[in-house]
Amino acid sequence: MPEYTLTHDAPAPLPGIAVKAGGFLYTSGSVGMRPDGTMVSGTVQDRTRQVLANLRAVVEASGYTLGHTVKATCYLSDLERDFEAFNDVWKEVMPNPKPARTCIGVARLPAGGTDVEIELVLYKD
Repeated sequence: MPEYTLTHDAPAPLPGIAVKAGGFLYTSGSVGMRPDGTMVSGTVQDRTRQVLANLRAVVEASGYTLGHTVKATCYLSDLERDFEAFNDVWKEVMPNPKPARTCIGVARLPAGGTDVEIELVLYKD
């Protein structure tokens, strides 16, 4: 039976959500919003840091760490322009060994004002 984690340490209006099935944990996508629901201004790097902080909150509320990440799917609204800056933050924040990752360029993301969204799959015994 799946177990659901909701944490209000991730952005409003929806709390951070994760679903545990067996040893796997699947997070919903997170964007560059603060827990109070306001979008982080500045650069894609600023929003990427916030996304990873949001995901860390959800993951830790589920009893995992970012080090348990086995797969990440990352969406950038301007892959060509922002990939290098995004990747610099990814390398800085995500622990080694880095998980498998796919980065996808999209025309638009659902949360107004964001240019990055990330979802994770984690595993632990």
